[in-house]
Amino acid sequence: MTVSATFDLESVIYSHSLSPIASHLLVACATQHAAVRLVDLRSGASTHSLAGHQRAVLSVGWCPHEEYILASGGSDGTARLWDIRRSSNSLGVLDLEDSVGILGEDGIGKNARDRNQGKAHTDAVNGVVWTDDGKYLVTAGHDERVRVWDISTGANALSHFGPIIKNTHLSTLLPLLVPSNALEPGKQIVFYPNQKEILMFDLFGGTLLKRLRLPGAAAAPIRGSATQGNFRSRTTSVAWRAGNVGLYSAHSDGVIRVWLPVTPEDVEADKDMAQEADGDEDEGRKRKRDALEEIFRDLTRQKITFS
Repeated sequence: MTVSATFDLESVIYSHSLSPIASHLLVACATQHAAVRLVDLRSGASTHSLAGHQRAVLSVGWCPHEEYILASGGSDGTARLWDIRRSSNSLGVLDLEDSVGILGEDGIGKNARDRNQGKAHTDAVNGVVWTDDGKYLVTAGHDERVRVWDISTGANALSHFGPIIKNTHLSTLLPLLVPSNALEPGKQIVFYPNQKEILMFDLFGGTLLKRLRLPGAAAAPIRGSATQGNFRSRTTSVAWRAGNVGLYSAHSDGVIRVWLPVTPEDVEADKDMAQEADGDEDEGRKRKRDALEEIFRDLTRQKITFS
């Protein structure tokens, strides 16, 4: 393979996104500048910027059903929606205080909030990801919250995932939404890459379903880092295993792990191994006990004299 195009954006690039459905070949880039940058793979040019964030943009994601709709999250705490066909581009921001959306309390706009004001998180937003039907957006922030948004109204769905969520690094952190075709109708599951584990939640209820702990995870901080909680084996990203049920996870210790469901056969095999281990342990204890009894008998047979 050879390089076909090079784009110099003259800034640190935190993440980028290419639409899975679009006829255009625009790559959205999140950089340290306060604008989303669009580059065109077809023409080889940097087309234009989407201005609206006040500080660095950390994460971007194209809508999976509308080729011109884009979401972005920035270090200013805002999550923005864009229509790149519009002259103003911005469709507005998501507001964590808004649980009614643009339809309002009565369905026709009563008490609806201004779409140009508000923050999605109280700290930097370093993860935006869409559900595969394009109806909801999930955001992750440095306030250690994950929020779910109804895109049809812009309302906060008020999903609560509890205090277990950790998120302190500047790098992009994307929750993994399980493809709907791998789930029962009506279910939505999200995997969250936490520090030394992967958390599995019900997306809308926020219920913790499972904790996938890393085998032998080291809790020692990375050498030279002053950030508490910067773990050597920190989970940095997760990805779905296409064509099967399972996922991959990447970690700051340089390891990529594969996670697969436990089958009934696996359960039986684990039971057999546990029973064999118990048997081996009992046999070892018996040998030690016999050896001690033999030593005791030898001692009691010896004639002891005092002088």
